[in-house]
Amino acid sequence: MKNFLLIFLLALSVINAQFKGEAEKPVDIKGSMINNTPSDFFLGFINPNNFSMHHSFSLSYSAAGSNGLALGVYTNNMTYKFSDKFNVELETSIVNSPYSTFGKNFSKQINGIYLSRAQINYNPSKDVRFRLQFSNSPFGYGSRYGYSPYSSYYNPFWDEFDERN
Repeated sequence: MKNFLLIFLLALSVINAQFKGEAEKPVDIKGSMINNTPSDFFLGFINPNNFSMHHSFSLSYSAAGSNGLALGVYTNNMTYKFSDKFNVELETSIVNSPYSTFGKNFSKQINGIYLSRAQINYNPSKDVRFRLQFSNSPFGYGSRYGYSPYSSYYNPFWDEFDERN
């Protein structure tokens, strides 16, 4: 009986040593996928606090005579600020013409993804500004609405010349 009591007390002491003081924590599945404390740098050199992104979406319909054109444009503008004096901008657009009386080939020519604008801005001082810009648009020469009297390419001299001839 003494041996049984000794083994029983020894087993109780071992069991007590294995007792967990804390309750089991619930399994957090989202915690392993979502980081609530993002680091300051992405890939070690890109700071997400200096990055901005803006979106716009426009729908339009143009009619002239017996022709019509429906156009949808999604534009994404991204800017990264390297410093207070230096930044880079990139603007891309997705253009889709779901309806056109000009034919399917015209719609196929205008549909697509366009690099609308890429721009590097550098301001070395208050009164000095350098800008290197690439601009591309499928809608005309510098103006989003093509050649018109309100565009910078309009010259009234040519109107007078056409009237004379």
